[in-house]
Amino acid sequence: MGRTAAELASSLLGLWLLLCSWGCPGSAEPRAPPEKIAIIGAGIGGTSAAYYLRQKFGNDVKIDVFERGEVGGRLATMMVEGQEYESGGSIIHPLNLHMKRFVKDLGLSAAKGFDGLMGVYNGETLVFEESRWFIINMIKLVWHYGFQFLRMHMWVEDVLDKFMRRIYRYQSHDYAFSSVEKLLHALGGDDFLGMLNRTLLETLEKAGFSEKFLNEIVTPVMRVNYGQSMNINSFVVTGAVSLASAESGLWAVGGGNKLVCSGLLQASKGNLISGSVMYIEEKTRTKQTGNPTKMYEVVYQTGSETHSDFYDIVLVATPLNRKMSNITFLNFDPPIEEFHQYYQHIVTTLVKGQLNTTMFGTAAVDKFDLTAILTTDDPNLFINSIGIVYPVREKDNSEPSTDGTHVWKIFSKDILTQKQILKLPSIILHDRLYYLNGMECAASAMEMSAIAAHNAALLAYHRWNEHTDMIDQEGLYEKLKTEL
Repeated sequence: MGRTAAELASSLLGLWLLLCSWGCPGSAEPRAPPEKIAIIGAGIGGTSAAYYLRQKFGNDVKIDVFERGEVGGRLATMMVEGQEYESGGSIIHPLNLHMKRFVKDLGLSAAKGFDGLMGVYNGETLVFEESRWFIINMIKLVWHYGFQFLRMHMWVEDVLDKFMRRIYRYQSHDYAFSSVEKLLHALGGDDFLGMLNRTLLETLEKAGFSEKFLNEIVTPVMRVNYGQSMNINSFVVTGAVSLASAESGLWAVGGGNKLVCSGLLQASKGNLISGSVMYIEEKTRTKQTGNPTKMYEVVYQTGSETHSDFYDIVLVATPLNRKMSNITFLNFDPPIEEFHQYYQHIVTTLVKGQLNTTMFGTAAVDKFDLTAILTTDDPNLFINSIGIVYPVREKDNSEPSTDGTHVWKIFSKDILTQKQILKLPSIILHDRLYYLNGMECAASAMEMSAIAAHNAALLAYHRWNEHTDMIDQEGLYEKLKTEL
């Protein structure tokens, strides 16, 4: 006898459920989230990671954030006569979408950058001075450098288009990458990877830019942003991001950029531990379920006391450099290598007073209109740049100077080796131990730290849940184009 329609439907439903139980997407029981996650470093990278990890793993996981200094890391302010000024990362580019989102989500305000006039000093004279008139500036640029400034603008936009816009697209679809190399290859293919072994000078010379333009325009921008010349051995987007900082539309966070870090930490409901991490060791622990589990013991010091705790996942969001964070990795097999990442130290000095313009071989101070002076690569120069800065709170900017004095920010560098190691540090140090700051070999900026944090959070989430199809996927750009 034939089966009724209801019986047939029931049989088909049972068959469908049976097939799904064998391997249909999303059928597996989701893995329980980790119990505890440790993040070492409460700068923009560490606090961004806490924010994204909370979004991915939910409210039940406990997130401990270790910081031996102030929340904000290299985003910091200094006090001058009762007012705060940015002493660390100061400017944000209009294309920095993570920072834009943070400011919006945290209810912070954006402060527009202050317009001013820039000059370039070569140790003897000002080789370039901006005018208040746009057409005059264009005539000066064309007279001195031809149309190279326009070509540079187009070159920067091309690099940023490949790098910044693609990474946002990938991360918006939750894709992650297990190494800096794979991330860069997904963004720009072999061209991006090839740039890792060339200096910025070699790259721009190959692109056809003149020595005069590179010395008088590009080098000063690199010196003010990184304290280094174009011989920096780094991924070219470092130079592109740095050059982009010379463009218009730059902004900052009202009250100080470091407010983003404290806001992200609060939004993530992370537990701040004011201490210095000494070492990390993998150990086997028996949880309440009775099953032995591999975990990481983090040993840290607060004051004169030593403490330790165990974590399922650890993210290192501080440079693994002995002079900056002396963290030891014990008993890992294979051993976790020490990364010889060199960081160029830049000394920030804030001085309130009237600029001695005679040192620049120019007119008297009452006829000096420049608000920022960049310098070329001259070994006799003792500064990288000098410029007027304004308090981080807009209400403090309402009163203009009446005595001709301003607060000037001076960048100078320590006598440090210029040697740069080309090898890129790993993102995955161990099974569930991740390193954010390796991304700084590609570019060092607030937004890059947020990108690295988002990638590490996605990577930790997908590896925890065995979502292999969301990691290191080839052809993502074309794939996502066809999906839209």
